[in-house]
Amino acid sequence: MPKLKWTTKDFNVFQINGLEQRMDALNSCVRPKFNKLGEDFSSFFSSQLGEEFFPHVAKHARRTVNPPKDSWVAFAPYKRGYKALPHFQIGLWSSHLFIVLAIIYEAPQKSVMAERLLTKKSLLQQLPNDFIVSGDHMSPLAFSIQEAKEEKLEELLIRLRDVKKGEFLVGRHIPRDEAIKLSSGQFHQLAEDTFSSLLPIYNIIIGK
Repeated sequence: MPKLKWTTKDFNVFQINGLEQRMDALNSCVRPKFNKLGEDFSSFFSSQLGEEFFPHVAKHARRTVNPPKDSWVAFAPYKRGYKALPHFQIGLWSSHLFIVLAIIYEAPQKSVMAERLLTKKSLLQQLPNDFIVSGDHMSPLAFSIQEAKEEKLEELLIRLRDVKKGEFLVGRHIPRDEAIKLSSGQFHQLAEDTFSSLLPIYNIIIGK
């Protein structure tokens, strides 16, 4: 288990002005933590799901002007990329830490995945009340699963199925003030517990 503790400095990276300056801080401060998490949790997913998972630390390589507003490490069973597949993520916005399972608009099979989730919506509704759902990986905003249990949850899944830009994320958001109080052991346990709750959802998505 990596000895990894989040700090105010990690979250403040996303308040630094300028692409080059923010990327320098991101690379020196946050990315080493994502690399450690990548090694640790890719093993977790590989053992839990029975196929090899690979970590993908966000590089933000295509950016030429706007600095990234968030960053992450993603996990998927494909070495060359993750965006076309349902994937797990640990990442940061300036406001919070996120631990999620995501289907984003690049996934070519997302309509089929949405149908599978719609037929098993009750599993999503049974997730702990502090879980969140979102329909946009580029926004820090989300709905609590408690709020979304009825109409909103179905609305997000139908949008995932029917709208080209439709997306679906489910997991936990931890406010920065809470995240920086977690010891390395507490954070690791929280991440593992969150992902363990999401594994049955992932298996539905992939038709297992």
